[in-house]
Amino acid sequence: MNAVAPDLAPALADMPDRPGFEIPQVEATAETLQGYGELIDGPDARTVEVVRWPAEGWRPVDPGTGDEAGTTEGNFEFWWSGDVLRARNEAVKDHYVTGWACDPSKASEEAATVPRTHMQMWHANYHPDGGQLFFPLEPGAFVIPLALPGDDIEPASFKAFHFTGGQGLYIHPNVWHETIIPLADRMRFFDRQGKVHARVSVDFGREFEVYLSVPLVHS
Repeated sequence: MNAVAPDLAPALADMPDRPGFEIPQVEATAETLQGYGELIDGPDARTVEVVRWPAEGWRPVDPGTGDEAGTTEGNFEFWWSGDVLRARNEAVKDHYVTGWACDPSKASEEAATVPRTHMQMWHANYHPDGGQLFFPLEPGAFVIPLALPGDDIEPASFKAFHFTGGQGLYIHPNVWHETIIPLADRMRFFDRQGKVHARVSVDFGREFEVYLSVPLVHS
């Protein structure tokens, strides 16, 4: 299937209702995050990996080149606008609509109309050029859906990692993720990531005709 680069801030009217595919909950620990990333105790606890630019043919990229862009950083803010989760990443000057607490046709941005037990997530991505670091600037629990590297993913590849607060997350390059889902109405994180900011996306609705149903209530 030929993937289409998505608009990451779609209008609700443009998003059809779809069945939810519920993904499992996982407590975020050093053990459960192996292969995905690492728990961090501070914004400078981990160096962000930068991946060397790939060679186009059989001639190699010269040593000491292709990985010099470095990193960029800034605040990453997430907030519930009624039933809709929005986000803004100052590090890359971009904004997003992450998902909804109910079907898009019923979602309101004026006020929450349903309890936030799940979020319907329509999109995920990975960064082939480097890792990404999130560290909370406020106390509070949050959820991050993750999947291991590989382009041939499907909804069942994802898990919902629950963080109780106080620690952040470093994600390795090529790990699939979506922006953070706060359990509070609003939450800010310090974000550091590769400056090239290459992004590879999956649109679950277009490719699989479902949204990921991400559990927010800890079982």
